[in-house]
Amino acid sequence: MDLRVPVGSPISRVKCVVASCRYNDKGKNCVAESIEIQYPQAKNTQETDCATFRPKKEG
Repeated sequence: MDLRVPVGSPISRVKCVVASCRYNDKGKNCVAESIEIQYPQAKNTQETDCATFRPKKEG
């Protein structure tokens, strides 16, 4: 099952509040085509990492 959404469309199931990420939509949702969350052995939320993060371009 392919759960990808078109680039620029919010992934409504994924809340994102990282304002410095280029995929953040108005401080609410992720608009990346797909996301990757890393650290397979995570035992709590602090040990997880969004590998999809890209900084917003300045200017």
